[in-house]
Amino acid sequence: MALRGDNVTVQEVGLRDGLQSIAAVMPTSEKKRWIDKEYAAGVRHMEVASFVPARLLPQLADAAEVVAHALTYPDLTVTALVPNLKGAEKALECGVHRIVAPISVSIAHSLANVRKTPHDMIEEFGRISDLRFSAGKQKCTLIAGLSTVFGCTLRGEVPLADVRDIILRVIDAGADLVALADTTGHATPGQVDEFLTALRPLDETKISIAHFHDTRGMALANTLMALKNGIREFDASLAGLGGCPHAPGATGNVATEDLVFMLDSLGFRTGIDVELLLDTRAVLQDNLPQAALYGSLARSGLPKGYATMQLQTERVMA
Repeated sequence: MALRGDNVTVQEVGLRDGLQSIAAVMPTSEKKRWIDKEYAAGVRHMEVASFVPARLLPQLADAAEVVAHALTYPDLTVTALVPNLKGAEKALECGVHRIVAPISVSIAHSLANVRKTPHDMIEEFGRISDLRFSAGKQKCTLIAGLSTVFGCTLRGEVPLADVRDIILRVIDAGADLVALADTTGHATPGQVDEFLTALRPLDETKISIAHFHDTRGMALANTLMALKNGIREFDASLAGLGGCPHAPGATGNVATEDLVFMLDSLGFRTGIDVELLLDTRAVLQDNLPQAALYGSLARSGLPKGYATMQLQTERVMA
């Protein structure tokens, strides 16, 4: 594992993955403020919305307006989640750079989440891929977001063979990238190493994103194993916000600020300022006073001399 010099993409997903799991609705103006503050901190990849019916997720009913604001930053890569063809149509009309379609490996989770089997979702995924070309939006990156890869609250163990089968099918259906998600926080470092050792050779260029939840405190350790196996893009949520409505007990993603801090300490380049990220938590504290906020860095603070450590890292990489 190369520890110094590699670029690592950290995508903020709290605006979608975090907010969808909280009953309170954050005002659109405050979502824009969140985007502004994270952009100022150096975040250049954000999943900002989900194009689902407002009656199902009123928290994300302002998806088009939030996307439009994010697109005002010319160097910000804007991603939206779409559960079906109709959602993809809206996302493409709004001009997002990337769309991610959730495809559960677990049949039980898939039926609970999107009311379709995994194979039904792969067929829908193929239709979304075709839509990109018929709409002249072939430059929009299509991501297969595989959920419950490492285990399922409803089903339990998810066999590696099932994950392999779904990956091959989504690549054949037109996936540009494949994200492997630990939706329920089942993953352990040994399992992540085992799975990625077996799966990455299927297509190392496309199998390039990891999405770890910190339900059992394993997200950072799992990230280390993913780095060891060549993964260089990670989803994260400010303050570890969120969870999954159909994964009882699952908490949010790894906290963005903790993840960036760890990557900095290893010499990876993220382009993100941790201190400004910590300041961004004020948006959540102001608007979601009842929400559980996580993150070890916010609790304990940056270690003495951290700014000096950053400068030393920059000198090593210069």
